[in-house]
Amino acid sequence: MQDNVSQRKWNVESSKSAKNAVNPIRRIVDKGGFKPNPNKSTISLSIGDPCVFGNLNILDYANDLLIENIKSSKFNGYPPSTGYEISREAVAKYVETPTSKLTSKDIIVASGASGAIELAIGVLLNEGDNILVPKPGFPLYECTSKTKFINVKHYNLLEKQEFSVDLEHLKSLIDDKTKAILVNNPSNPCGIVYSKQHLLDIIEVAREYCLPIIADEIYSDLTFGEHKFYPMASLTDKVPILSIGGIAKRFLVPGWRLGWVAIHDRDNIFSNGRIIEGLVSLSQVILGPNSLVQSILPKLLDPQNTQVKEWCSTITKTLESHSKLTVDMLSKANGLKPVHSSGTMYQMIEIDCSKYEDIADDNEFVGKLLEEQSVFLLQGTVFSLPNFFRIVFCAPIDKLTDAYERIIEFCEVHKKK
Repeated sequence: MQDNVSQRKWNVESSKSAKNAVNPIRRIVDKGGFKPNPNKSTISLSIGDPCVFGNLNILDYANDLLIENIKSSKFNGYPPSTGYEISREAVAKYVETPTSKLTSKDIIVASGASGAIELAIGVLLNEGDNILVPKPGFPLYECTSKTKFINVKHYNLLEKQEFSVDLEHLKSLIDDKTKAILVNNPSNPCGIVYSKQHLLDIIEVAREYCLPIIADEIYSDLTFGEHKFYPMASLTDKVPILSIGGIAKRFLVPGWRLGWVAIHDRDNIFSNGRIIEGLVSLSQVILGPNSLVQSILPKLLDPQNTQVKEWCSTITKTLESHSKLTVDMLSKANGLKPVHSSGTMYQMIEIDCSKYEDIADDNEFVGKLLEEQSVFLLQGTVFSLPNFFRIVFCAPIDKLTDAYERIIEFCEVHKKK
């Protein structure tokens, strides 16, 4: 035994799971690869954090609730792993629909919507299974799946048809290892809100192939004009759905890390498969999100709270005006074609690289723009949509105007002669 010990050498290596944990957005934002022009102030429109510029803030009422509960010392201990009963009751009332009633037992509170997505994927799929996710789409779906050695298949969104799901392509990907369809509505990065009929068409595919749906609906409260959001669970009594939500976007507090999984069982499909029990077990791994943030949910999510409703309406109108400015200004830029956003805080802009002398693709466009004009955007390739870029239009109007003027100037400088 002693001889074997003496022959041992250090062999400490990152795990396979860690090596698979590649989030392209965070890698670009945290590490970067381009240097901004030192002679111009940097304007970052790259990350979906509405708090960056300080112009969009949660209402004082919510802060006062939090301060009151901090001073009470009632919420300093460990909450239940699934969340406080009063918090889960509040979420249940907030997300239920006339056709999909919920109780606190149907809610698992999580560490942000991303934590809820991890729970949902983790409870439905095993190593070697596959999940269907949108392309273009939020990279975290693939990142989370790969750390669990779950295979990812991308179904196409049709950019010429308002990024609707290519239903035939979706069907073609399904095999005996497919265990779930993930639908993101309203969409990040596309800023699109699906119609009721299109959601019904997607649900019909899930019903036909007996596949549960993970509905990422974190942007459900951020829709513009006459575009109406329909919770997927409200449209079916046959397909079981795990819907994902949270307070990060609606209340402008992504750092508070409070999300949830709402369990919409149908015909006891989830119950018989021990999905609810599995979610509870997975929630016990990290013991749920912050206790203090949970504690204010009953008042923050109260549908009768007019103060909160009026504030939320004002924020949505502000974002809608920012989206309009984005389209109006960048429509004038040589080689750019904005996609009209019907919700969220994102705008996708198509790049016609044939209009430029020395720009081959979206990566080069975004890189040179940062180096020359100090405007930081995310290239569409990050979302599997080449020759587009994504704008987060949460910045103040003056910052957006400045950034868009720089982009217009950049496009003129590189215009094909």
